Amino acid sequence: MIVAKYVLIAVLSYLLGCISTGLMVARGTGHDLRSEGSQNTGATNVLRILGAKKGAITFAGDFVKATIAMLLGKWLGGRDGMLIASLMVVIGHNWPVFHGFKGGKGVACSVAILFMFFWQGAVAGAAAIFVIWKTRYISAGSLTMLSVFAILLCLTQPFWPVGVWALVLAALSFYRHRTNIVRLKNGTENKLSFKKKA
Repeated sequence: MIVAKYVLIAVLSYLLGCISTGLMVARGTGHDLRSEGSQNTGATNVLRILGAKKGAITFAGDFVKATIAMLLGKWLGGRDGMLIASLMVVIGHNWPVFHGFKGGKGVACSVAILFMFFWQGAVAGAAAIFVIWKTRYISAGSLTMLSVFAILLCLTQPFWPVGVWALVLAALSFYRHRTNIVRLKNGTENKLSFKKKA
């Protein structure tokens, strides 16, 4: 019964993650997010291609779907249900079955997840903002955020399951940002700009 409940949480959260705010926002604009820019449907790519307003809407939509998934997980399965839900909504966002498994990088969903742990999330978020402010690299800020978050949880929470969960969350982010990491090393990563791509 308990296993079935967790499976239900995982499936529902994955399906919630598959809802692509970016593709909905881009509908009717003549742009295909999966073949332009960084070729993903996340808020950063929307911002670069369609401008700050649509980027903000995309971020908000992805944030909300992650929040709904976590609340659902907590309601059905308590803390462990919420941990499962948060991972699965990110996986659904990154690899949506309805859109050829081409999604975003899970940043907006991860920001929502940070609110699960108040002070650790606040420190991780502040570190991300500082890195983005200093470098203007959203990818560097995102990776910093998940890294700091995972380290803090490993130090302040039980390693199983919370610490392991945080490390998996960070690993997902690093995997999805692997091309960004290469560009950061080469000095060719795109910097933050609020102007629409010409």
